[in-house]
Amino acid sequence: MCVVCGCSDNSPAHARHVQTQTGEAGVVTVNPGNGDLHFGAGAARVSVPGMSQARAIKLETDILGANNRVAQHNRAHFEAHGVTALNLVSSPGSGKTTLLCATIEALKARQPDLHVAVIEGDQQTSFDADRIRATGAPAIQVNTGKGCHLDAPMVAEAFAQLHTHEHHTHDHGHGHGHDHHHHGEEAHSLLFIENVGNLVCPAVWDLGEAAKVAILSVTEGEDKPLKYPDMFAAAQLMILNKTDLLPHVKFDVARCIELARRVNPAIEILQLSATTGEGMDAWLHWLDHAMGAHHHDAPVSDEATLRQRVQQLEAELAKAKAKLSPHAPPLRGSLLPEGERFALGRPGGETVSG
Repeated sequence: MCVVCGCSDNSPAHARHVQTQTGEAGVVTVNPGNGDLHFGAGAARVSVPGMSQARAIKLETDILGANNRVAQHNRAHFEAHGVTALNLVSSPGSGKTTLLCATIEALKARQPDLHVAVIEGDQQTSFDADRIRATGAPAIQVNTGKGCHLDAPMVAEAFAQLHTHEHHTHDHGHGHGHDHHHHGEEAHSLLFIENVGNLVCPAVWDLGEAAKVAILSVTEGEDKPLKYPDMFAAAQLMILNKTDLLPHVKFDVARCIELARRVNPAIEILQLSATTGEGMDAWLHWLDHAMGAHHHDAPVSDEATLRQRVQQLEAELAKAKAKLSPHAPPLRGSLLPEGERFALGRPGGETVSG
């Protein structure tokens, strides 16, 4: 259970804590207008039954300090062996595993020599790791039990298991359809770490990743960045997933983006549907640049954002053109098909071949 986030006790004892510990300054504030309670107003920004704010800060410092030392080792190990590690974080049901499966299939077609592996985090079962392994990519399931997040030592152990398992399957002639690069080789590889579904705890736990990628589905509500600001502040990229459902749900895309950038002005944003494939090219471009920039010790270039924006505009243009009748004039600024030109003087600016 997570001491740092304070989710270790949801029992009636917590209610008694409210009654007996409110005298401690900063533990809880009460809105006099409506009675709302805020337990994150203290110095530790968390309330743990029976624990002072000073003790909570000391525990968080000690626990995260130990974790961060392992995370630094993980990061150095990944960089030394050409591994770009991405930490995928979201609430349950955002479509992380579906996105990963679609990504792996797309990368197999696009970059067949790229080695891709996955570490899956869940409290129980190996369902998600089994789905990943069905694509041909190696995966290790990490079950956290009552734990609400992955930590750096878990990732270190899982990465070692990936290496051991790949050597074992390679030695027995069971390939996965990917070129398996061993640790001593210079070829780049991609490691996806799918964290436990949780928009709270994983925000503060460094795993040694190159970047956190927050996935938000349009079925969840556009206010999530303000409800869970630590997660979106820590993420380099936010993916708005399940955009194919936008016609069927009430979700304000523009407001969601505005709220995300209110929390994190530098956050990059992609919109896609892992089910239909719309927007996947922009995601694959982002991965290309993430791998290139990571191995050159530089942030992901703004070019990735520009490419994504261009592709979004082209997609919107194509949709608009498809709605027009075959004889309608091209939209201003759009390119004519090869071999066609504007027929000046013709009604409606028709195009002719020539």
